[in-house]
Amino acid sequence: MDAFRRGEIDLAYIGLPPAIIGIDSGLPLKCISGGHEEGTVIAAGKNSPSFPETDNLKTILSGFRSIGVPGSGSIHDIILRDTLESTDVNIPVINFPWADEALEAFLNGKIDAVVGTPALAQAVIHFGGGKIVWPPSRLWPSNPSYGIVVRNDLISERKNDLIDFVKTHAKLSEILTKTPELVSPGIARLLGFVDEEFVLNTIRISPRYTHLISKDYVSCTLQLARRMKELGYIKRDFQEDDIFDYTILESL
Repeated sequence: MDAFRRGEIDLAYIGLPPAIIGIDSGLPLKCISGGHEEGTVIAAGKNSPSFPETDNLKTILSGFRSIGVPGSGSIHDIILRDTLESTDVNIPVINFPWADEALEAFLNGKIDAVVGTPALAQAVIHFGGGKIVWPPSRLWPSNPSYGIVVRNDLISERKNDLIDFVKTHAKLSEILTKTPELVSPGIARLLGFVDEEFVLNTIRISPRYTHLISKDYVSCTLQLARRMKELGYIKRDFQEDDIFDYTILESL
């Protein structure tokens, strides 16, 4: 959001809660396309109780002395704090600016579990011998882990460019969902520090990549916005048209 505010970027692939915080602060932004759903997962040590061994999330969370999560206001942070409140579990939450800092803290025994992206969960598995203890499908189903967010003026001024961008985004989302093995070698080479298997396992944790904006995605976003207000992240109520603009999707 700071980059939007400074005028350094006009488009971002981002979780919608930070975008909502930005809109609440006065930034002229809209989500024009989906990106990914259900991208928040809980991972911990291999001896931790986990689903489906137990379907009691309170039991799982109560076993942790502390839990790490990316920055305050991220979708992972909001889902975690809502989950702790709804399960009546009181444990310290440590926010980390970057996911790799959360991983390092887990590896060094400073936190017992992490809440974050599938990539962070896979890193806990790969580098820390851990496991997923609560899958993404059971944490706020259809939650808007990523979407394409742009400055409002781009929708009219660069409409054709945005249409081309979303068309490409749609093709790549389909590949990630249906045939990730076609792109995992290239992703691994681009990252440079993980192999193809790591990439494939990460994608398979929650392969819900899409350019579309479903009714469930919208409904969950509005529920999150209401919860964000209750938790003090934003000040005002949000309606669908405060967050979403369907001009580009309707033009495909």
